[in-house]
Amino acid sequence: MAAANPPSEANTMFFLALFKKLSEENTAGNIFFSPFSISSALAMVMLGAKANTATQMSEVLCFTKTKQPTEENQTQMMMQSPMQMQIRTREQMRIQLQHSSKLPLYLKKVLQRDDGEDDVHAHFQQLLTKFNKTSTGYTISLANRLYGEQTYTFDKGFLEETRKYYQAELESVDFKNNAEAARVNINNWVEEKTQGKIKDLLKKLKNDTRMVLVNAIYFKGKWNQQFKEDLTVEAPFRVNKNDTKQVMMMHQDSKFNFNTIPELNCQVLEMPYEGKDLSMLIFLPNEIEDDTTGLEKLERELTYDTIMKSTQPDKMEIDVEVQVGLPRFKMEVTYNLEEILISMGMVDAFDGDRSDFSGMSPADDLALSKVIHKAFVEVNEEGTEAAAATAVIVVEITSVREPKVPKVFVADHPFFFFIRHNPSKTILFAGQYTTPE
Repeated sequence: MAAANPPSEANTMFFLALFKKLSEENTAGNIFFSPFSISSALAMVMLGAKANTATQMSEVLCFTKTKQPTEENQTQMMMQSPMQMQIRTREQMRIQLQHSSKLPLYLKKVLQRDDGEDDVHAHFQQLLTKFNKTSTGYTISLANRLYGEQTYTFDKGFLEETRKYYQAELESVDFKNNAEAARVNINNWVEEKTQGKIKDLLKKLKNDTRMVLVNAIYFKGKWNQQFKEDLTVEAPFRVNKNDTKQVMMMHQDSKFNFNTIPELNCQVLEMPYEGKDLSMLIFLPNEIEDDTTGLEKLERELTYDTIMKSTQPDKMEIDVEVQVGLPRFKMEVTYNLEEILISMGMVDAFDGDRSDFSGMSPADDLALSKVIHKAFVEVNEEGTEAAAATAVIVVEITSVREPKVPKVFVADHPFFFFIRHNPSKTILFAGQYTTPE
């Protein structure tokens, strides 16, 4: 049985894996996305996934650890005792039984549930409740919704669990005869939930659509130490070794948590929002060392362990004077993630011949068609406003304080950043800023 990753570790590992894939496809451009929005939308889908489809989804989302078979592993398996072999046989029997039509439905559901999966969904349930509580320092709003074809039968247990864990209600719509009206309805809901920041998420829907699962997230936070507008000046931003563009550079001298990572030749700055539950963490290379953005080494070598160690309070210099220069910027990005997710190992879910979403519908004739993600961020003197939405489209198958000299942290060349909920270590948004738009 696969071992489960702790929720915060799974979130960070998935964010890193997806970030590297997005960087490969967009070597010199800006990137911004919400790993939390994407993983929570796909986790909702996973409630209805079974067998290898569920296993692949769990591994890509880093909910379970993947272990490559080694010669030593194979030898150990050959030397297993009869009792150990019996346990393996029982596990195989469990997999066979879960597909048996003679089992009572309640027992089949128990057998279908992978070890640790309840913990995953319970974690999302807790975060959803926590984030949607009102706070004086910032606003976070998370919302999930299901849109189902009105003539199609969905599994009641699946609908109950999406409601329980994700507060996602089902709205019946007419995809078959009026997909355009359904599309407008979904887009209006997303726009409302993201305070108007995410518009026109879905460009088109086909009449073979059976369900659209949508996650929307909105964040607005004021800096704990705000920039003064009269200190913002036009300044050059080095896009690469040869080219510069003008940006509005914000400036302040304040106390922040600061670190350096010698092996990556970069600095790390933590800029908290009011209340300090959330922070923006910025990774800035000391120089542009490659022929593109200067971020290649960071993208290639940044790991989960490096992020955790370099951003732990006991590893950072706490409340040191830092002279900060940060561009005022805004980004809006849309991604079609299906090919990336397939390349990461989520293959069966998009293949009509192999997908198993029998937990979503007794007809077992569903496959994923598209995973669309749109994200927005604006960083200015007051703080940060960010929003993102993910839609998963399911179709029916026909288809320490020692320095006295202030640190200097001037982001006048490409950098990588993420917004983290500190108590849970959950990365809500992440991106790289490489060029002014």
